[in-house]
Amino acid sequence: MIEKKVSPKGKSVRVTFALPAEAAHEKVAIVGDFNDWNPKKDSMKLDKKKGIWKTSISLKPGREYQFRYFVDDHEWRNDEEADAYVGNPYFGENSVLHL
Repeated sequence: MIEKKVSPKGKSVRVTFALPAEAAHEKVAIVGDFNDWNPKKDSMKLDKKKGIWKTSISLKPGREYQFRYFVDDHEWRNDEEADAYVGNPYFGENSVLHL
């Protein structure tokens, strides 16, 4: 799930990323060009009551961002609700957000 919320002055967009709890056993990180593809920068937290891994990031509007989920330190996943997909140099695809 991806939820986008524009700030009152329109200077940023709060993007909330979520995956079902069963998507990972130990941890999930959201990685993309907004954090230099670093899985240590934006870890997702497990909300056991809601049954989801979740995190929110503020990004600048008017841009396109590529991202993926890094699951349990070994598996890359895309988001089914991404605005688009683009090929990456590793013979796969990245999810894309249009803000």
